[in-house]
Amino acid sequence: MPLFNVYPLYDVTPVKAKGVYVYDENKTEYLDLYGGHAVISIGHAHPKYVEAISHQVKKLGFYSNAIQNPLQQKLADKLEALSSCKDYELFLCNSGAEANENALKLASFKTGKKRIIAFKNGFHGRTSAAVAATDNKNIIAPINAQQEVTIIDLNDIDSVKAELEKGDVCAVILEFIQGVGGLDEATKDFYEQVDVLCKANNTYLIADEVQSGYGRSGKFFAFQHYNVTPEIISIAKGMGNGFPIGAILIHPSIEAKFGMLGTTFGGNHLACAAGLSVLDVIEEQNLIDNVNEMSCYFIKIAKTIPQIKNIKGRGLMLGLEFDFEVGDLRKKLIYNYNIFTGGAMNKKLLRILPPLTVRRDHINQFFEALVDALDN
Repeated sequence: MPLFNVYPLYDVTPVKAKGVYVYDENKTEYLDLYGGHAVISIGHAHPKYVEAISHQVKKLGFYSNAIQNPLQQKLADKLEALSSCKDYELFLCNSGAEANENALKLASFKTGKKRIIAFKNGFHGRTSAAVAATDNKNIIAPINAQQEVTIIDLNDIDSVKAELEKGDVCAVILEFIQGVGGLDEATKDFYEQVDVLCKANNTYLIADEVQSGYGRSGKFFAFQHYNVTPEIISIAKGMGNGFPIGAILIHPSIEAKFGMLGTTFGGNHLACAAGLSVLDVIEEQNLIDNVNEMSCYFIKIAKTIPQIKNIKGRGLMLGLEFDFEVGDLRKKLIYNYNIFTGGAMNKKLLRILPPLTVRRDHINQFFEALVDALDN
């Protein structure tokens, strides 16, 4: 049976990975500065992560959410402590799209409204309402397009205000650092005014932290760079270091009701074991401090390279913008220099999303390769 052709694939077949490196079937070593779309947060095959999953699967890998699972509460408590999101409640699911889907559903349930405000170049997933809120017509099917979504430019606070005052918007969903769209950010004033307007108009602010969460921005969540209080926070990619897990954090003002949300696999025993090990490593290895240190080092070097026209993003969610499309450059970096990087909707942007454990020598290796690739 052939596979359904979903993505154009690079001719690389990873069979093993450790730390910031990936190895193919020919034992070629690749420096991973993309982390599988920012998924690898604590490094490939981290020993604490491997031990936690191995130990748990020997005992119990899965059972229904109709029974007690103390690991879920343990994960919730650890997440509250490290994120400083005090008194939020945790709903566990399996992916970023599922997290955003549940966030939008919950907002609609609780406000009694159904229209969504989202932003140009935003990306929130490929499922029903999440993809409708994504600014990419090529991935929105007619069944998705029936959702009521208004797409607004970042920083256009007047349009946000006008739309919210119509009284039919259940949620404003935004990435405080856009991922797939190309690392764009709005101003501090814009984000904070959006938060105020949402609260004045019975509309939920959903912070999509699927890619920017878990320390990648230099704070635990990217919205924490601003004075805002989201009603719902969606998380996924860095949460399980490769094990499928997602979640939403729900503000304590939102009262739970049986039947509003549900999941079969969400919060299973293996997922919780993986999630707990990630939080333990982030804390024990001071990885958020490392994010900020390595980000400064990376940006300092990037500023010395004249071909780089713009440096975008924060922390270890970074983009290098050129005056040409980077598709061929990415291929050069993979095939000639054995380095993984990422692309974006902005075809001139090279995305850098390494494990949070990345060090100076890895960054040096990348820039030496980049300079050579640009010159040849």
